[in-house]
Amino acid sequence: MKSNSQMPKRKKQSSRKTIKLRAWYAFSKYIRLRDALRTTGTQTHVKCLTCGKLLAISFCDAGHFVSRRHGATLFDERNVNTQCRYCNRFLDGNLLEYRRQIIRLYGEGVDTELEDKSKETHKFSVEDLTNIAECYKMKLKELLNELLS
Repeated sequence: MKSNSQMPKRKKQSSRKTIKLRAWYAFSKYIRLRDALRTTGTQTHVKCLTCGKLLAISFCDAGHFVSRRHGATLFDERNVNTQCRYCNRFLDGNLLEYRRQIIRLYGEGVDTELEDKSKETHKFSVEDLTNIAECYKMKLKELLNELLS
């Protein structure tokens, strides 16, 4: 029998929380770049959805219309848009203006559709979160490739 020092080391599995953070990071990065390209045509600056301020992308958040605690809308691209940190954090999302802007962007009724969707119970599996992270890493690469071509 081998002693503990001779046993091959197993790679430690990432926790569900860590995998969820990786998925959120990839998704957030994609959202902010998507909105920067849409609002300014650059990858460095973006306009806040709710107040319209032009800021460096690094000073902005991927803010939710419906709170991120509702799993069913956590990774919904219509529910998450770039906001300045002031609107997102200190004005609690500036929700009245957020509602107006997502209706303008995505059409009448999207606000109530997202609110209804948020009432659904949804728990992401580790596999779901891993797939989301990979999907948004690929989507981010596609956006960057479009920018370079």
